[in-house]
Amino acid sequence: MRTLCASTLIGEFFVIGFAGLVAMQTSDLSTGTVWAVSGTAMVLSVLLCGMLTRPGGVQLGWALQIGLIASGLVVPTMFILGAVFAGLWWASVHFGRKVDEAKARFAAAAAADAA
Repeated sequence: MRTLCASTLIGEFFVIGFAGLVAMQTSDLSTGTVWAVSGTAMVLSVLLCGMLTRPGGVQLGWALQIGLIASGLVVPTMFILGAVFAGLWWASVHFGRKVDEAKARFAAAAAADAA
């Protein structure tokens, strides 16, 4: 799960950065405000890569997805990109857990065969 989710979060890091550049040019928000929000979200996306296996890591990832969709209020394209990344996040969590379960089953079967 960690690999899939981390890949999604790193992709979001770049999308958030590019959305910040667009927001600087197209919105009435000050440059400082745009980069305070974008920078915080970018740092959060990188930090979440290391927090995925800890309690609350996946839930913080969902909070980031909601924030990404909400950023469509400033950059309308982010409604679509946020929804796409929320779908990728769901798939990463869902299928990542299935892969982890399969790995655990194979490891248990290999240990039983070795014994």
